[in-house]
Amino acid sequence: MKYYAVKCGKTPGIYFSWDDCRKMVEGFSGAVYKSFGSLEQAEQFLSGGVSEAPEQFLSGSVSEAPEPDASQASMPESYAFVDGSFNAAANTYGYGGFFVYHGTKYRLQGSGTNEDMVSMRNVAGEVLGSMAAMEKAIACGAEELTIFYDYSGIEKWALGEWKRNKQGTKAYYEYVQSIRPVLKLHFVKVKGHSGVEGNEEADRLAKEAVGL
Repeated sequence: MKYYAVKCGKTPGIYFSWDDCRKMVEGFSGAVYKSFGSLEQAEQFLSGGVSEAPEQFLSGSVSEAPEPDASQASMPESYAFVDGSFNAAANTYGYGGFFVYHGTKYRLQGSGTNEDMVSMRNVAGEVLGSMAAMEKAIACGAEELTIFYDYSGIEKWALGEWKRNKQGTKAYYEYVQSIRPVLKLHFVKVKGHSGVEGNEEADRLAKEAVGL
């Protein structure tokens, strides 16, 4: 699998298909992007770390962006895709997704109708799905977990970068802090409804959880 890191582009970040990456750099003056064979190298590139990988580095004014080379690599040994959904008719929030550890895949799915959480609508499912992935990772004995998500709050609330006004977001932050000594977390944002297979599956399972 290739990882495309866009440092300077329309929307900087890590992309999982060349088509998505190209949309972020074509026509963008001063675009800076690079492909990698591992997620860790892509994250280091975006954070300014030094990468030893020999893959192609491209920058400048891009009209027709060429695809950078990268070697094939597997996903992290411990990762999850999560998503949330809300059924307004049933006043039910829910989450869906899956956790993979050493090649074994575990389904993540659940729903609820707690009055305080219902006010958060699908966001309630987003944070509960992320917590479910963390809980499963710990139960399986994983020491690290990479969470792929499409809603920024998953990472921002976990790291304390967004203000927490709701009961659900406060509980989410407190839970993340409590498990940090035993589980190292990595967050990777993916574009929702863009054909990313894991995200599409998580979205389907979240909708199924609330009866949609």
